[in-house]
Amino acid sequence: MGLPEITPHEARQRLESGEGYTYLDVRTAPEFAAGHPPGALNLPVAELNPATGRMELSPRFLGAVQERIARDAKLIVGCQSGGRSGAAVQILLDAGYPNVCNMLGGFGGMKDPSGQIVREGWSTLGFPVERGPA
Repeated sequence: MGLPEITPHEARQRLESGEGYTYLDVRTAPEFAAGHPPGALNLPVAELNPATGRMELSPRFLGAVQERIARDAKLIVGCQSGGRSGAAVQILLDAGYPNVCNMLGGFGGMKDPSGQIVREGWSTLGFPVERGPA
């Protein structure tokens, strides 16, 4: 069975429903500061490994989530295009967070190798955006 996934349209409806959904943005702090859904919480799932120069899953991610977010919280998880948030959702499901879903297309949309958007994201749909640090 795949990860629980929703579209940006469904995410916006849930966030605006008053039913207590939280948008968890798992991008880096600079990506988050450049733009994010209003009221989003930023806890990066990946960090730069100085030894390899590559982004890797952060060993601190789960602990940071557990310190700040109740296990029964309703979470919509997003990143830039959907990849990192998928990894974050799996980590959270494995840790016993039952109400999490991945937002397909992420904040900026999923692009093909030529740079064309193949799946719309939050910002490419023109949804409200806040800027600034967490």
